[in-house]
Amino acid sequence: MTVAMEGVIDIELPKFEIPEHAQQSLSAAAADTLADEIKTLLVKNNAVLIAHYYTDPKIQALADDTGGHVSDSLDMARFGHEHSADTLVVAGVRFMGETAKILNPEKRVLMPDLQANCSLDLGCPAEQFSDFCDSHADRTVVVYANTSAAVKARADWMVTSGSALEVVRHLHARGEKILWAPDRYLGDYIRAETGADMLLWNSACIVHEEFKATELAELRARHPQAKVLVHPESPPSVIAQADVVASTSGLIAAVRDLDATKFIVATDTGIFYKMRAAAPGKLLIEAPTSGRGATCKSCAHCPWMAMNRLEPLAQTLRTGGNEITLPRSVCERARIPIDRLLNFAAERGAVIYGNNDA
Repeated sequence: MTVAMEGVIDIELPKFEIPEHAQQSLSAAAADTLADEIKTLLVKNNAVLIAHYYTDPKIQALADDTGGHVSDSLDMARFGHEHSADTLVVAGVRFMGETAKILNPEKRVLMPDLQANCSLDLGCPAEQFSDFCDSHADRTVVVYANTSAAVKARADWMVTSGSALEVVRHLHARGEKILWAPDRYLGDYIRAETGADMLLWNSACIVHEEFKATELAELRARHPQAKVLVHPESPPSVIAQADVVASTSGLIAAVRDLDATKFIVATDTGIFYKMRAAAPGKLLIEAPTSGRGATCKSCAHCPWMAMNRLEPLAQTLRTGGNEITLPRSVCERARIPIDRLLNFAAERGAVIYGNNDA
């Protein structure tokens, strides 16, 4: 696979199938009935619901209503670690459930659907990645949170989109060369900002990769007062038009804190639920993912995130199925790069949860 981007590795990566978008076809009454059952089952199982910003608003609302948590991937795991529940129900994609298990090996971690995956995770197979690391043993291996436990176990550092710049600046100042995985756009953005010597794994988020620069420029011209908010997993031509480049939590904070009343948002539309809660009087506009002539200008929602629905969530709690299990050795090894990030932040008084997380 070849991409016209400096420093991207030129190897053949595996193909994977993208699921059809799951639909919440329940009536309002049926959804309410299921939500009530889930609330009862959470109590019965001494469980807490932890959801990602990109999941369906019904799932996010249910987490909020039951004393759970809606956040980004590492903060989801952190919340589970600090919560007294014996069981963590992770509504998100598989690497998020694995990260929760890594940080909470003594707890049961369930997911609504174990097939809910991530293009970044699927595009970075552990064995192939490990072989590549071995062939570049002079480089420090830095992986994004959006990777499997096995890939984290091969890394020196794990970072989030909010912490990556600071960590890479630190490593660059020490003269270290970096092997980065898996998102080439995020890696390219970090390299441009830091000047670090980075070799980039060739994978991308299927949602953020689709934002279109030309159509975004046209949308900005129609809304000249709007601030453009972009997640750094987006292409460089989209990032170049941003007023704010930030992680999920950082983008929510921007909507809340900036004086603007109108925002063009280039990330998964699941985030609009928390953005509207943070700034109810502000207008949010979806950034375009389709080119000229398309009937649908934006469909920026992860199909794997859409697999988190009320029915499978209830079934998981009824049966205890869809449990995340990992070999102890993988958990112990994967914990090392995560702890390295946590210790790095603690030593510098940095915040890696909340506004800085991925």
